Amino acid sequence: MTPEELSSAIATCLNEAVAAGDLAVEVPAEVRVERPKSREHGDWATNIALQLGKKAGMNPRALAELLKGRLEAVPEVASVDIAGPGFLNITLDAGAAGGLARAIVEAGAAYGTNDALAGHTVNMEFVSANPTGPLHIGHTRWAALGDSIARVLKASGADVTREYYINDAGNQMNIFALSVYNRLHGLDVPEGGYPGEYIKDLAGHVAAAHPGIRDLPQEAALPIIRQLAYEEQMADIRRTLADFGVEFDTYFSEQSLHAAGAVEDAVARLREQGHIEDRDGAVWLRTTDFGDDKDRVLIRANGEPTYFAADAAYYLSKKDRGFPEKIYLLGADHHGYVNRLKAIAAAAGDDPEANIEILIGQLISVNGARLSKRAGNIIELRDLIEWLGADALRYSLGRYPADSPMAIDPELLKKNTNDNPVFYVQYAHARSRAAARNAEAAGVDRSVFDGSLLTHETENELLAYLGQFPSVVAQAASFREPHRVARHLEQIAGAYHRWYQSCRVSPLSGEPVEDVNRTRLWLNDATSQVLANGLGLLGVTAPEKM
Repeated sequence: MTPEELSSAIATCLNEAVAAGDLAVEVPAEVRVERPKSREHGDWATNIALQLGKKAGMNPRALAELLKGRLEAVPEVASVDIAGPGFLNITLDAGAAGGLARAIVEAGAAYGTNDALAGHTVNMEFVSANPTGPLHIGHTRWAALGDSIARVLKASGADVTREYYINDAGNQMNIFALSVYNRLHGLDVPEGGYPGEYIKDLAGHVAAAHPGIRDLPQEAALPIIRQLAYEEQMADIRRTLADFGVEFDTYFSEQSLHAAGAVEDAVARLREQGHIEDRDGAVWLRTTDFGDDKDRVLIRANGEPTYFAADAAYYLSKKDRGFPEKIYLLGADHHGYVNRLKAIAAAAGDDPEANIEILIGQLISVNGARLSKRAGNIIELRDLIEWLGADALRYSLGRYPADSPMAIDPELLKKNTNDNPVFYVQYAHARSRAAARNAEAAGVDRSVFDGSLLTHETENELLAYLGQFPSVVAQAASFREPHRVARHLEQIAGAYHRWYQSCRVSPLSGEPVEDVNRTRLWLNDATSQVLANGLGLLGVTAPEKM
């Protein structure tokens, strides 16, 4: 019996009590069950009687007594105890408790998915680095976290679009083009320009794509250089992200907003909402009406739109494209954007508490990392991948909350020891696959399953952690915290290693294959499946061998 099946059984008992006239209360759509802190208190526990007691006009313990009688009639339930003011501690029949292993194997890759966020349509924007240089160490964390958040959201039933906003408008693109132009002509880096060997590489690409570029006057050459260098730099960014296991559904160009007149349209729409003010020759959005520390200029007195105007147009574009929920993952230096983005949502007639969510990620450092030879002044994501590996990076970044500063220890990540969390979890998966291969060689298959044979204390512990996995995924999605998945995988890995040392899947040489061996193979393979599913949510591979 899975936790979801037990939750459904409790809800059914409540509904039956209501139908019988024993209880008058609205039964929630989901009844939460959790593992008790002590296994002596049963397999699962629920506080539903405490939640509904007051609403039903009953003492919670009396409601628990009513529910206890009905639950004990459920075939898979062995016993129900009432603790304290009304907690229900539920012990499953041994076969039902062990039956979780079979349910996991049969569910396969779908185990852990849930419908906690069904009906939610989300635009998840992250990374969004300027296309003027390679991705660096700061983008590394946003790429890993953003992608993992999107994965747990999808696993919990949300319709998610991963989006990369390309800042390809504005003066930084002109400076970028001039930097490449100067490199083409052997000139110094322009003031405020981009140094680094990658500019030389881009210059070489431009020269190869447009052989006569050096002969053109600067005025004619710069637009061509800007476009060709931009396209090549974005291609480099996409390749690096792909090597990191991150794919985007949409690459949205800021320039497209300007070209389509979306910025002017946004100003007009916000004016219709009554939040625009003309002052000192400029056009202002009264963001102070919605908690911002000062009003923001949309159109300067010279008629030029600000970056903030593009932000407003971009928000409205997301709204128009059918995304009621918009998540922005921004860097540590973007705290000032929170109130102004929420003000845009409110000024557009949305609920800033429901329609926009802004996550601020803290910076990371890598002990001993060298500045990029190509870029000259940054630590490139490409170099980090080559040095430490995508799996080690993604897992390490995934196991901490976004708002937690962190330092990566390369020496630890390169160790094949239990001190290295990614090795610990990946090794558990590889070990489980080796156990399955050894079982096959010994003639053990899954032709028999008897959950009542899984009675060893390490089996109870392992089943408990496996059973919690779907609720952990749902919580990770709800709180936008994929590190919950990583930490839970470490608990599963620890429980698996303890079980592996205590319970044999394959019989000793010369001993017959028994049903307990076949049933343990189901548990072994269930563990493999959960570890693989969890690692997949973090964008980390599940190796067959190590």
